[in-house]
Amino acid sequence: MKRNPRKVKWTKAYRVLHGKDASADSVFQFERKRNRPERYDRNVTQTTLRAMKKVEEVRVRRAERFYENRMKGKVDERRRAEKRELEQQIHLVRAPGAQAKGEAKEEVLKEALKVNVAAAPSVAAGGVTDMTQYD
Repeated sequence: MKRNPRKVKWTKAYRVLHGKDASADSVFQFERKRNRPERYDRNVTQTTLRAMKKVEEVRVRRAERFYENRMKGKVDERRRAEKRELEQQIHLVRAPGAQAKGEAKEEVLKEALKVNVAAAPSVAAGGVTDMTQYD
């Protein structure tokens, strides 16, 4: 059965089309196959070997940068998904009775905080500027 190579996930065409592979990089031009026999002298061979090492270093750095750019938003997305899952499955973490007590405590703390903020003298009205006593 024939398949379109751009839709088959393991093909090079698919990886290039969907931004999974950095095949348009100019470093790959150094790695292409050459079929012509050439004569080399010692100096050309030494410089070629040094250049090959340098090209490999550049290729590795570019591949790492390409991967980091692809994965940049994944950490935040994963954290959001984990937080959402935790909120949905909180009954597995806390017992239902403890959860109700915790919510009641949170409401009491919020009310106390509202009272403290309302009772605190404002700076604009000539009140105290040091708010550490209200913490």
